Amino acid sequence: MPVEFIGWTSPQVSSEIMPATGPVFSSEVLAHTARVHEAAGFDRVLIGYFTHGADGFMIGAHTAAVTERLGLLLAHRPGFIAPTLAARKLATLDQLSGGRLALHVIAGGGDADQACDGDFVDHDARYRRGDEYVHLMRRMWTETQPFDHEGEFYRALGAHSTIRCRQEPHIPLYGGGGSDAAVDSLAPHLDTYMLWGEPLADTRVFMARVRDAAAQWGRTPTFSVSTRPILADTEDAAWERAHRILDQIRQSQWAQAASKRRVENVGSQRLLDVANRRDVHDTCLFTPLATATGAPGNSTALVGTPQTVADALVAYYELGATKLLIRGYDPLNDAEDYGRELIPLVRERVAAIDRRRQPPSASQASAATGSPTISIAGER
Repeated sequence: MPVEFIGWTSPQVSSEIMPATGPVFSSEVLAHTARVHEAAGFDRVLIGYFTHGADGFMIGAHTAAVTERLGLLLAHRPGFIAPTLAARKLATLDQLSGGRLALHVIAGGGDADQACDGDFVDHDARYRRGDEYVHLMRRMWTETQPFDHEGEFYRALGAHSTIRCRQEPHIPLYGGGGSDAAVDSLAPHLDTYMLWGEPLADTRVFMARVRDAAAQWGRTPTFSVSTRPILADTEDAAWERAHRILDQIRQSQWAQAASKRRVENVGSQRLLDVANRRDVHDTCLFTPLATATGAPGNSTALVGTPQTVADALVAYYELGATKLLIRGYDPLNDAEDYGRELIPLVRERVAAIDRRRQPPSASQASAATGSPTISIAGER
């Protein structure tokens, strides 16, 4: 299966080592970040959800307008608009983008983050609400007649949508979460389960857990793994760069915030546990960056030359991660660097793996065994 590369787009450029500068929202910056990723060979860009940030639907519409083939992965939190309305908004954006939209379902942030928008539903209930929310959206996208719904969180009478997704049967659904509540609520719905970069052994175990939960609903999800590649021309130079980035983060506001943050997210707790076990896992998974930031999101790095990091990404692919989300600490320059060597290397190695996995054709099997291939023509 071809690998999908996911980047990011934003109306303001920043990272853990690059404080945001300029206006909070710039349509020119948004267009530039999208075009950089399209030129670098990314398949999609993630449009993040931020409690205090710009509206993702509008960012997605502009991103689609300034690019030609780049896909959108729109992060969306259930609970703030009705699922029937969300379904129509998303179907409209899929039509506007020419069928380039996918949805990243986020059940919620921490309790304090949710409270900023007036949501006081607890962690497990947020996942139950997300389950019902996505179920209702899928009905809106696929059912041809008006329907009624009454559940724990939503009630609708005569729900129906004339606007449908351009993609059939509807837009792809992504999402993730490290808790049992996340797995149980998302497994019935997701096409792609998203993971942060953990050691290969941990990733394999978690994937098996998700597959078992999804199988109960007759689903076979694919997976995405998110990491922060740190590249250089030599191994020594790459590790020197990784330690410079770590030092910069430790001296930044990120480290101060991390020391005060109460870690509620189970995925973040998993990354911090990985970091506590050792600094480097597998060949090049560098974990102290997660500790330095408090692991609020994608925060473990793959460090090395493009060849080394490509091998590490391919190892995740071989476990089942057919989508790879990569983001740098020098966001735009790193995206361009990934496009020059890393992305082509991974695609080349994945194509070779896929060729090996394909069953031989009849002629190839015949040649391998020395048996003749018989062709029977119709009578004349």
